[in-house]
Amino acid sequence: MKKLLDSVIALLEGGSDAVLVSVIGSTGSTPRGAGAKMLVRPDGSSIGTIGGGRVEYEAQKHAAAIYADRRSGTVGYNLAPNDVADLGMICGGKVTVYFQYIAAGDENALALLRYLRTALEGTESVWLVRKLKDNDVIDMGLYTQGRLLFSSTIDVDAIRPMLKSRTMISEDYHVEPIVTEGTVYVFGGGHVSQQLVPVLSKVGFRVVVFEDRPEFSTPELFPTAAEIIRGDFKDIKGSGVELTSRDYVVVMTRGHQNDYEVLAQALPTGVPYVGCIGSSRKVATTTERLLAAGVSREMLAHLYSPIGLSIKAETPEEIAISVTAQLILHRAERGGN
Repeated sequence: MKKLLDSVIALLEGGSDAVLVSVIGSTGSTPRGAGAKMLVRPDGSSIGTIGGGRVEYEAQKHAAAIYADRRSGTVGYNLAPNDVADLGMICGGKVTVYFQYIAAGDENALALLRYLRTALEGTESVWLVRKLKDNDVIDMGLYTQGRLLFSSTIDVDAIRPMLKSRTMISEDYHVEPIVTEGTVYVFGGGHVSQQLVPVLSKVGFRVVVFEDRPEFSTPELFPTAAEIIRGDFKDIKGSGVELTSRDYVVVMTRGHQNDYEVLAQALPTGVPYVGCIGSSRKVATTTERLLAAGVSREMLAHLYSPIGLSIKAETPEEIAISVTAQLILHRAERGGN
């Protein structure tokens, strides 16, 4: 998303028009769901993807017509079984694709895109809201922190229930989560964390690394981390970590005692996901210690250990994929993007 927005903004600032292609609705089995995006430049080149294959090829061709007409529009692609062969896809279903023409002189759209790009570096939830009429988008705004930006025609009261229910599209609006609030705090800067942090960043998580060793808490080791904190595992709050119900905790320190110290502080905060690396034997021992220290079984229900989805991961790289997959699942189930 960051790379795509950078490209759109650069194109507009350079004096060129842009066509932003977005999937705003999908049913059945489709290669990409609502929210998938692609920029098609005036020369026909593109960045991003809405699923690949014949559908993406047809969308790229249609973008040329959008440039010629200088008008936005919506197109439906039928991927039902009878049409699959014609489209060169193996999936069945339907996708609704919005082609948004953005003129180089559209300062309101450029301001919205710049705001959105900055918001990707933050921790506040942001939704992109499109107002629909006869299945076409007639206005666009951003909803964040209880207010709507860049639009005076969108009915805020109408979209608020959609934010809570995860209903992305109605007759009048399409609502898309762009930034999901919350941070993944990775405690420990060892080999697994060094593989995990860039993967988490790649799929849209804001990641903060916490370590007590100088040599394992450098920007060179974690170039994609939003922040690196060098602190005391025995006092994470005193070291600058304020955990909330929006956050995620991943514990991968160099020793069992440090893991225990972090877990004993993190679990009582109500963080919905606390993952700890380790064997089943270590989990049992740590659980007994936490119970003895006053951590309730209700709090322990938020502990995911052994961490990650069960894919028989062994190497640091494989474990990083396993943990990232579990966090993606957890984020989706709690209503994130």
